Amino acid sequence: MTRPFTTDDFAARMVRAAREASDAGLDGLLVTPGADLTYLTGYAPIAITERITLLVVPASGAPAMIVPTLERPGAEAAAAAAVLALHDWADGADAYAATAALLDPRGRYAVSDSAWAMHVLGLQVALPESRYVAMTDALPMLRAVKGADEIARLAAAGAAVDAAFAEIAAVRFAGRRERDIASDLAALLRDHGHSQVDFTVVGSGPNGANPHHDVSDRVVDEGDMVVLDFGGLVDGYGSDITRTVHVGEPTGEEREVYEVVRRAQQAGVDAVRPGVACQDVDRAARQVIADAGYGEHFIHRVGHGIGLSTHEPPYMVEGETQPLEPGMCFSIEPGVYLPGRFGVRIEDIVVVTEDGGRRLNGASRDLRIVH
Repeated sequence: MTRPFTTDDFAARMVRAAREASDAGLDGLLVTPGADLTYLTGYAPIAITERITLLVVPASGAPAMIVPTLERPGAEAAAAAAVLALHDWADGADAYAATAALLDPRGRYAVSDSAWAMHVLGLQVALPESRYVAMTDALPMLRAVKGADEIARLAAAGAAVDAAFAEIAAVRFAGRRERDIASDLAALLRDHGHSQVDFTVVGSGPNGANPHHDVSDRVVDEGDMVVLDFGGLVDGYGSDITRTVHVGEPTGEEREVYEVVRRAQQAGVDAVRPGVACQDVDRAARQVIADAGYGEHFIHRVGHGIGLSTHEPPYMVEGETQPLEPGMCFSIEPGVYLPGRFGVRIEDIVVVTEDGGRRLNGASRDLRIVH
């Protein structure tokens, strides 16, 4: 059982965020509801609406947060409320004038990627000499390095999806719709501790050759390769796993493609260690697939960071030279997709350790035969 995050935890995160903003030449951070706000304060409004809620973390000075008056009680209950100045504005008031009073009129701020355009534009009208940059562009590593408590939550999420896979692999696939198998999978995720199910991809036969296939009414048949990609939230942190199974006995070609992807995924994991550039993890996995003659059929990056959001920095992709640091957590998920025929993808979440990488998923990566 993981311990709850405390006021001190959130205070330390805001201090670090202010320091990183200063180092980046910014006057501070403007944080809107979503993963950034949850990370820095523990506050997650029940609904994200047109009413502005904004945390201001100045590079120098005390943090402050402004919320709609009707939502103030919820904000006051957040763990970080004790270490920030809380302001509110009432319906009918000028929300942007009230918010602008917390900012430097000529300040340059990083803004959460999830900020509504109407709010950023409203602040620009109220403070025409202020400037704004996207958080991911200015401070891409703000949430990338996880603490021990965060890694424990991600490990628990990994164990939960492993358990769900063990059970879904025992159900009947042949003769059932993808949609029905996905429904079973969602129920299993909840059974194993997920408070939220974000995706249950079931891509059978030719549908598996589309990396972003969701589900359909296609009936799974004997001889199908089936890509299963699923995850959600456990204790606020994400799970994400992909396993590819086969209905009945696979052909020699199917076994060959599967083995290429399995070796590529292992090469990506083996490449993980502190100081290695993110792109080198992508390169390590991609090279195995290219050498096997399937390079043109691997059409996406090798991985993405995960934490409070399923997709967040760092990204394992060509051109990303950010060096890996202990505590970074991300997926490694190479795939081969043969249009109109089948696809294979294998995905685990990996955490960077002091001397390498450690998988947070333990489900077997051998080709599983289902019925």
